[in-house]
Amino acid sequence: MAARKKPKLAVWKFASCDGCQLSLLDCEDELLEVAGVIEIANFPEASRAVKRGPYDISLVEGSITTPHDAMRIQKVRRMSKLLITIGACATGGGIQALRNFKDIKDFVSIVYARPDYIETLTKSTPIDDHVFVDCELRGCPINKYQLLEVISALLNDRKPNIPKYSVCMECKQKGNVCVMVSKGIPCLGPVTQVGCDALCPSYQRGCFGCFGPMETPNTISMSERFGELGIKADDIIRTYRTYNSYSESFRRESEAYER
Repeated sequence: MAARKKPKLAVWKFASCDGCQLSLLDCEDELLEVAGVIEIANFPEASRAVKRGPYDISLVEGSITTPHDAMRIQKVRRMSKLLITIGACATGGGIQALRNFKDIKDFVSIVYARPDYIETLTKSTPIDDHVFVDCELRGCPINKYQLLEVISALLNDRKPNIPKYSVCMECKQKGNVCVMVSKGIPCLGPVTQVGCDALCPSYQRGCFGCFGPMETPNTISMSERFGELGIKADDIIRTYRTYNSYSESFRRESEAYER
């Protein structure tokens, strides 16, 4: 009987810091097991060896920021059976999406001596604004165990088991006392998806929303609570405009206070 052919995996980078790609390398022992069942065919962060597509699974990091990016992601989609976006840049625009709320020409003219050489889009947008995405993994960076779960699920033809509830659930599971209730510290935990093991609240800091909005987040009530804590409108805007500033619910809430 012929041996089963290994699925081919490719990893692609757009506008990002590479942190989510490094999460795959951080799997260490687990990565060896992954390499045993899939063929890592295109992963410049790990190897210069590249095998041509098409690919069974493509992991895409980063947001779309240039006309070249917009064309390249279409090519990646065409050569990928399954496309998975990884990280806040790919799923919510990333830090670079902060430019979306201003005129990009103002930034270019300040930063570059010859702004006429710069070719960029007016906005930095998530991957699913441009192509169909089969699955997305949130986080800045992603949770490596969630990444392994997604790869395992796809290899075994099942739905990935990625929780969609809020960081508050992780706090309860860890026995954390709510920092917003007990100390009046602003925290995005009630509207942010789990994945970080409640890292910041576990150290008496408010959640910064690294994993983006949970399913059906009540950002209106969240902002009202911030107001009760004495947080001004400008600071509420900045609270939502971090790693996932262009995810729909965070964007809408920040724009409501901007108006």
